Amino acid sequence: MSTATRINTDVARAPKLALIPAGWFAMGSQTGQDNERPVHRVWVDAFCLAECQLTNAEYACFLQATGMQPPLLWDDPNFWLPQKPVVGVSWFEAVQYCDWLAGTTGRRYRLPTEAQWERAARGGLEGKQFPWGDDPPQSLPKYHERWILGPEPVAHYTPNTFGIFDICENVHEWCSDWYQPDYYATSADRNPHGPQTGERRASRGGSWRHHVKVARCAARSSLPPQFRYADYGFRVACDCA
Repeated sequence: MSTATRINTDVARAPKLALIPAGWFAMGSQTGQDNERPVHRVWVDAFCLAECQLTNAEYACFLQATGMQPPLLWDDPNFWLPQKPVVGVSWFEAVQYCDWLAGTTGRRYRLPTEAQWERAARGGLEGKQFPWGDDPPQSLPKYHERWILGPEPVAHYTPNTFGIFDICENVHEWCSDWYQPDYYATSADRNPHGPQTGERRASRGGSWRHHVKVARCAARSSLPPQFRYADYGFRVACDCA
């Protein structure tokens, strides 16, 4: 039985959104990797971000409507549960989903920028390493029992102060920006969108495959946009209005 027949697409809905308020925040880290420096003040306008990473149930609606091929691992028993995040999607496929959802709902869905993602991940906690503060990931409940064979269903643990679940953990999340290691040296201080061109797309967050499963809020990663990995998913953003 394929995953598509196991997921009731009639009851799957558009992702639930949380309002991320406008504000300044300190983006980057002085103690992280070189690509996280310099720390710089950034203003981000208010926007909405999905509370959860996009799930298989939500992505199944897109597949059913468009006839596109399922992503890698779609029928793997460690990945197919409806409330697990969809993985194995390229950056291009994530953008196609956003475009489809925008056309279906009339809202301007898209991938978040790196600045929007980090603003949301920090949840207003200025200068902290993780969404909850500075305590190490190993202090999280049941940390050593989680992520054994793949990502977990979304929203099983406490969200951050902006109401965002699983940010910095579970799967890497595609962002809209091109990736440039030294971009922070020339970044705009208001609503930066990344460099104009590049070879890799930015991504954020931790991964079930890593030794340390939870990334710091400032940690940056990237991948060529055509690549599909078992620990890459996404969450959608959109304008508030």
